[in-house]
Amino acid sequence: MTDTAAKDSIHAIDPATLTPAMRQYQQYKQQYPDAILFFRIGDFYECFYEDARTVARVLGVALTARSKGENPVPMAGVPFHAVETYLHRMIAAGYKVAICEQMEDPKNAKGVIKREVTRLVTPGTLTEEAMLEGGEENFLAAAVCGNAKLKTQNAKPGGGDVTTAEGGDIGALAWCELSTGKFLTFVGSAAACREELARVRPRELLFAENADHHTPGWVEDFRSAIAGGSGAGPALTGRPAWQMDGHHAAQTLKAHYGVTTFAGFGYETDGEPALRAAGALVAYLHETQKGGGAALEHLQPPRAFERSRHLVIDPTSLRSLEVLRTMRGNGVEGSLVGAIDRTLTPMGSRLLRNWLCYPLRDVAEICRRHDAVEQLVSEEQALAKVRASLAECSDIERITARLCCRRASPRDLVALARSLGTLTSAAVTLAELAAQGGDGTHWEALMDAAPAGNDIAAEITCCVADEPPGHLRDGNIIRDGCNAELDRLRALSRDSRTFLAEYQSKLIARCNIPSLKVGYNKVFGFYIEVTNTHVEKIPADFIRKQTVRNAERYITPELKQYESDILTAQERSLALEQEIFENLRTKLAERVETLQKLAACAAELDVYGGLATLARARRYCRPMMTGEKALAIEDGRHPVVEQTLGEKFVPNDTAFGEKSEVASQKAEGVTLHLITGPNMAGKSTYIRQVALLVLMAQAGSFIPAKRATIGVVDRLFTRVGASDDLAGGQSTFMVEMTETANILHHATEQSLVILDEIGRGTSTLDGLALAWAIAEFLADTTKARTLFATHYHELTELAETSKAVANYNVLVREWEDQVVFMHRIAPGQADKSYGVQVARLAGVPRSVIARARALMGQLAVHVGKSGRPKAAAAMVSPQIGMFDPVDQQALTQLRALDMNRMSPMQAWEALKALQGMLEQKKNG
Repeated sequence: MTDTAAKDSIHAIDPATLTPAMRQYQQYKQQYPDAILFFRIGDFYECFYEDARTVARVLGVALTARSKGENPVPMAGVPFHAVETYLHRMIAAGYKVAICEQMEDPKNAKGVIKREVTRLVTPGTLTEEAMLEGGEENFLAAAVCGNAKLKTQNAKPGGGDVTTAEGGDIGALAWCELSTGKFLTFVGSAAACREELARVRPRELLFAENADHHTPGWVEDFRSAIAGGSGAGPALTGRPAWQMDGHHAAQTLKAHYGVTTFAGFGYETDGEPALRAAGALVAYLHETQKGGGAALEHLQPPRAFERSRHLVIDPTSLRSLEVLRTMRGNGVEGSLVGAIDRTLTPMGSRLLRNWLCYPLRDVAEICRRHDAVEQLVSEEQALAKVRASLAECSDIERITARLCCRRASPRDLVALARSLGTLTSAAVTLAELAAQGGDGTHWEALMDAAPAGNDIAAEITCCVADEPPGHLRDGNIIRDGCNAELDRLRALSRDSRTFLAEYQSKLIARCNIPSLKVGYNKVFGFYIEVTNTHVEKIPADFIRKQTVRNAERYITPELKQYESDILTAQERSLALEQEIFENLRTKLAERVETLQKLAACAAELDVYGGLATLARARRYCRPMMTGEKALAIEDGRHPVVEQTLGEKFVPNDTAFGEKSEVASQKAEGVTLHLITGPNMAGKSTYIRQVALLVLMAQAGSFIPAKRATIGVVDRLFTRVGASDDLAGGQSTFMVEMTETANILHHATEQSLVILDEIGRGTSTLDGLALAWAIAEFLADTTKARTLFATHYHELTELAETSKAVANYNVLVREWEDQVVFMHRIAPGQADKSYGVQVARLAGVPRSVIARARALMGQLAVHVGKSGRPKAAAAMVSPQIGMFDPVDQQALTQLRALDMNRMSPMQAWEALKALQGMLEQKKNG
């Protein structure tokens, strides 16, 4: 805090010098010192002191002062009706915001208005549609990490290497999405927890603070893993250590879910590390949402994440393969999900991303997904009808969450009713498909839940107007005919002129005064005006109210009552509407399980429909899945690059294992493909393509290929690209070796490994030696299916010493000193790198290209027949130097030769002369 900020900090101000409202502000600010306090005053949320400066800077609103004396109080505010927009910007800037609301009508307040903090808005607890990315999940996570032994019997299936981590750092995670209710836990080593958090990518991370309220070092490690190469990371929120104590966490969970044991949730004991994290997370949600359990009815019971069910993709591979975001630009366009997402709803888009980050390993489960996609692919009309229905479907999942948090707007409810109706239509289409002999097991859940969805939609439609305003305060939300008293109040407001005309006619007939008038003014309200000539006809129940020129004005008890009714009708109508709406919202929140089930069905149907649409449009095939160690892809295509190049894209085959149906050189027993070829020829595209096709297949998608057989992969590793970790003090080569070490330690025979240019970050000799040893280890020890792209042509000799290695190269054609990249992978090895030609294509100056050609013959590294790398004699020979004048003379003469005009004999004689010149120099 600056000196100025410290001087006017509200904590340093004597409360006795403050107004009652500012004392109230001080009270709540002290309760939430780490949050920006939005303090409701009339139609604005006001901020004061340092909060005001922050808000003015972040939101660009005016910074004013509350008082103009010697110590003016900095003040900035935003209108209450647009608060969501400003909240979004504050959260995006990394701040938390405490919302302090007026809890009573200022008209009825005696003294200072009663206020309460009704909500603490943080990055991980958002529910409003305007503050969320529809297609992405917004997780809040809690982490526990410590040096302790974890008993094997407490480890959950898929916990990875947790049972081998005794005595080392172990961790436990819990993560949930408040906007959908999803709630998961994980227990594993610290490294495994970092990996999972990198895939979950939470917006906010809870942890237990140290005794001195400092952030533990491992928390920053976790944050860096989540941030990856983007430089951004989750908001860190320290919590009291006692909230993550096993006993307290267990009591919090039991109270929230109303249980006495966690056995029904799949946890054996109350003290499991996962429950410590889960309990702290639930406690934080109760604190931020302020509504207690009623506001968290949609939060599902925690479920242990089973890592063994999924293909594990480490954070580096997720980034390298650009599954969710591109490495350059960090955008969705150009990523895998950007290329294949054909979903129509935010729910479906989120689920597709989840499937791509967590592909399956069980062959039967994968085939079940493929069956559903295939059924929609083969039934074009049914697919079109389902897609038309889903196009009208809103985000049921997040609307349900807002219902339970009591934040669903009238338009949310109308959208929910419409969406449930579209799901009923989709269910009818799927039932017809099943009746025609199709497999209806994929759609049973939706067909079973659709009638309940219809009932919920009917409740909403009977109560809420078809096109309500966006906010309760605007009124006209409840449909006419829903409530008799509301209809009467509305009639008073709407039909006052009719009433007054009818009342006037009735009085004229009763009093026999044709000139009698019923009128209204703002000062006296309603009145009956009678001219002085008819005063003797005034009935006894007329009460004199005012004398005007040539007339008297009166009031009657009936007119007075009507005046009271009509003047308060709008206010009472609005209050009644809010009461009816709140009752409906509460009633619908009780149907949360049904709504969540329908949302899950809609999301899954949307993903299947999107994958089927993609498969039909892009000619994707259904891969044959097997538990064997096989990988055979015929005419495979890169799912992203193909969409850019179209028909120009060149497909390629891949074959590993005995079960391969694709004809290939030496496929049987081969586990490592060594791929050589020049830059720009397509090596990197090809090896990434294979990894993406495996990932897509195990996620449940058809793939861009003519046909494919894929043996299920347990882990997918990539080591591609080059980047420094400046913040961590690691060079490009150190990052490369760290990632490679992770692969060598954790890859199994069932893994798929993608390596691109290993060893290029150090000297040529060191890099070649390392690349050779790594390739040997993967081929002979790990035996994982590996695609190894390299410029070290010396490595191709590995195929002569190991049956597990096969050489492949990218075909290149030369024509009049031009290179043509064929982008075709073929058996065999490349004999050139064509680096100089590629440099010329890249626009390197001609003089540099000419000099490079001159130097090419003087620089060489080769691998001898022993298989050991060694420096070529030309690199160290004292007789032939890089700048030797005889060499330059020979090169000059060689360049001067016009081969097109020389006979073979003349060319031979010229070369013989040049050779003699060099031999003479060598022999001294």
